[in-house]
Amino acid sequence: MYIDSHCHINFPELAENMPAILGRMAENKVTHALCVSVDLPDFPQVLALAEQHDNIFASVGVHPDYPDTAEPTVADLVRLADHPKIVAIGETGLDYFRLEGDLEWQRERFRTHIRASQATGKPLIIHTRAAADDTLRIMREEGASSGVMHCFTESLAVAEAAIELGFYISFSGIVTFKSARDLQAVARAIPLERMLIETDSPYLAPVPFRGRTNEPSYVRHVAEYIATLRGEPLERIAQQTSDNFFNLFRMARSHA
Repeated sequence: MYIDSHCHINFPELAENMPAILGRMAENKVTHALCVSVDLPDFPQVLALAEQHDNIFASVGVHPDYPDTAEPTVADLVRLADHPKIVAIGETGLDYFRLEGDLEWQRERFRTHIRASQATGKPLIIHTRAAADDTLRIMREEGASSGVMHCFTESLAVAEAAIELGFYISFSGIVTFKSARDLQAVARAIPLERMLIETDSPYLAPVPFRGRTNEPSYVRHVAEYIATLRGEPLERIAQQTSDNFFNLFRMARSHA
């Protein structure tokens, strides 16, 4: 009924409790989850989880917040993505909030991921923070046309620009925070056909679990909040965001 389109269940605080994590997913009707790569050294753990569990998918990529890790080439990403459970390239993008100085390496890394996405035909998972203008500029310059703006926190104008390029917009537990009024307005406004839901666990647990370790089962609360926000039946939010997941991550369909 629900799909967590972005989580990091390979991180230690979740990986060591995997049977319980999977059990709570089932209890809360969270049928699938996408475990997202943030660097190449830890990628084998991400892939192993996807190989071990039929309802877990994986991506391959290097997060922009990792300056001191192995720098991927297009060839590296294409080779590692050649697996039926790897359904996406990323997490990639730009983050000018956490890092300062000359960030040209971030922009080059982002271009590398876009080119790998095009070479593999697998969609991008994009992280952008305090860098929306450059993110959209590079997407346009490189011809990025398939993917998701994950854990979205930008303006409606940025969301609409990404949708125009062919991207989906994914909302995390942040949308449930009282302080997130601008983001809530975006969640009301965008077409449901372009929406995904996620946890980004172990971070950003939604209300009523804010401050706790997040996990995929909590994605149900994101869906419930958005349903109330938009005045739409919960079943419609759940079904459409699940359909959207399989429309975007086409390789996941064989495991639906």
